[in-house]
Amino acid sequence: MNLDKIRSDFPILKDVIYMDSASTSLTPQPVLDFMLDYYLQYNANVGRGVHRLSQMAQHRYSDAHKKVAGFIGAKEGDLIFTRNTTESINMVAQGLNWQPNNKIVTTLAEHHSNFLPWLRLRKQGLSLELIKPRQDGSFEISDFEKAIDPRTTLVALAHISNALGTKLPIREIAQICQEEGALLLVDAAQSVPHITLHVKELGCDFLCFSGHKMLGPKGTGVLWTRQKLQPLLVGGGMVEDVSANGFEPKGGYEGFEAGTPNISGGIGLGKAVDYLVKAGMQDIADHEARLAGRLVDGLEEIKGVEVYGPGNTRDRSGIVSFNVKGLMPHDVALMLDQVANIMVRSGHHCCIPLMRHMGLRDGTVRASLYLYNTTEEVDLLLETVEEMAKMA
Repeated sequence: MNLDKIRSDFPILKDVIYMDSASTSLTPQPVLDFMLDYYLQYNANVGRGVHRLSQMAQHRYSDAHKKVAGFIGAKEGDLIFTRNTTESINMVAQGLNWQPNNKIVTTLAEHHSNFLPWLRLRKQGLSLELIKPRQDGSFEISDFEKAIDPRTTLVALAHISNALGTKLPIREIAQICQEEGALLLVDAAQSVPHITLHVKELGCDFLCFSGHKMLGPKGTGVLWTRQKLQPLLVGGGMVEDVSANGFEPKGGYEGFEAGTPNISGGIGLGKAVDYLVKAGMQDIADHEARLAGRLVDGLEEIKGVEVYGPGNTRDRSGIVSFNVKGLMPHDVALMLDQVANIMVRSGHHCCIPLMRHMGLRDGTVRASLYLYNTTEEVDLLLETVEEMAKMA
């Protein structure tokens, strides 16, 4: 992985140190150029025209679906473009044929996007069982064995916690689901951009993730499903035939993408996949692991700093949450920006139930690393935090 070449594709890095990729990653110049090319060279709608511009747009858009499917090893099932992980999860929540006695299992550590849709289903008479993490954010596999039973219809889990970086043993949980006949939805927003992942090996039925966290444009997301769902939206472009008595939806992703889609966004997401593949997913994972290990070790050596999440770096991603004693998380984030041009996230990270469970009323400071971060940037963060801790 050529780090200097990669960093040259992100002009914004000349002015700032960006450590907020868990919220949204930066977008490299080649992806932006590829999207702009759509508007300049073949700006037309997909699936509705025989002229060459429409055919070119359709080819690039369909090709993007194939690229993303290949990226996650999806040789079967449907890969649908959405706006984000949130929409993908809601498509499952609204697309399954629920019965009043159905049970859903999830955890207290989920992002609100993988929490609120299941809370809302309680109004339909469904039951919801929440598994609580240990204080370091990790889980006991025995808790899943107890919670997932013959009544369980769906288990919905984040592969990697967006707040603590905790990695869940999805393959082991998938085995439990298969034994009990439960479906498994995986929120992979924080894993697909950072590690090699294949849906067959993972053993899930639904995989949801966002383009804007993997070098792609905003407003792009993915739902991969091996299960039959009812489409969330119906309308133009998604029907094979329609009459006064009903309609027949198209097969594949087109039956779920009603209306004019985000064509340039989908094409850009395909180009982002190209970029990640060229950089090398294993190289990216190794690079992030080295940086995260250095960051965690350095923070733990600073007096007055508390680091959250698993102590073993093998069980965490490049997401590192911490607090400085005597300082509010927002104040720390603001000072990092003003003093060292370092961009981090602060607050509850859309995980209010988890923060309450851990006794973190004001949340945490979260630094999240990606392929464009450097050792020097991590060291500057550590030096700046150490100075803050001394003054606090």
